[in-house]
Amino acid sequence: MPASPTTLPTAPAAALPLEGKVAVITGGASGVGLGIAREFTAAGAHAVITDLRQDALDAAVAAIGPNCSGIVADVTRLADMEAAYRQVTERHGRLDVVVANAGIGAHAPLGAITEEQFERTFDVNAKGVLFTVQPALELLPPGGAVIVIGSTASIRPPRGMSLYGGSKAAVRAFVRAWIQDVKGSGIRMNILSPGAVDTDSLRSALAMAQGAEQVEAAVRSMGEGNPTGRIADPRELGRAAVFLAGDAASFVTGIELFADGGMAQV
Repeated sequence: MPASPTTLPTAPAAALPLEGKVAVITGGASGVGLGIAREFTAAGAHAVITDLRQDALDAAVAAIGPNCSGIVADVTRLADMEAAYRQVTERHGRLDVVVANAGIGAHAPLGAITEEQFERTFDVNAKGVLFTVQPALELLPPGGAVIVIGSTASIRPPRGMSLYGGSKAAVRAFVRAWIQDVKGSGIRMNILSPGAVDTDSLRSALAMAQGAEQVEAAVRSMGEGNPTGRIADPRELGRAAVFLAGDAASFVTGIELFADGGMAQV
């Protein structure tokens, strides 16, 4: 007998791809997280961003607009994330998308890596992803989406970035196992992996390392080896995240989408 036809989610042609959805984005007050929050709200979602500082959250919420709100939470503390999700459901009555974006980078070559660097990097980048995703599972409906922000460093870590690359490779393995753990729930999980992204933190780091007058040249230089000839804007990562969060990706789960201008392919 032929297989029964699958009922696919549909939406009116003019509808925004995330209209009516509620999304939590960790580390959303700056950088890639802020770019994702901007694109989510533009696509019709309410974005709830979390970060460590109230002042940073207030500034980000003001910049994004009325379809955004903020909650102070530390992803390395399970109690913080459980409390954040309680606030989300109390305020909005639902949770549709989780973006595990919060991350840090501690860089040192083998032989100079400290115990503190190892613990902090894996606390935020690996344990923080677990503590972001696990308490959300009972709240996400069929059709809900989890997006974990990875990195090209998971497969091509530069010299001195073994901790960062290792932590991002860990979450890649997490997702490949987790899609089997949630089989039958209707929840999709994917990894979105950028390369270099033009953020304020990147420019500040370049200014400290090379001087403020060298920042523009340094940013251009970073993009020269990329097939696109440039590095990414944070909102370009946001647009890729909108796709993974929406019904257009209803049969996409377990992938690592490299939104890196082709850098990981050459």
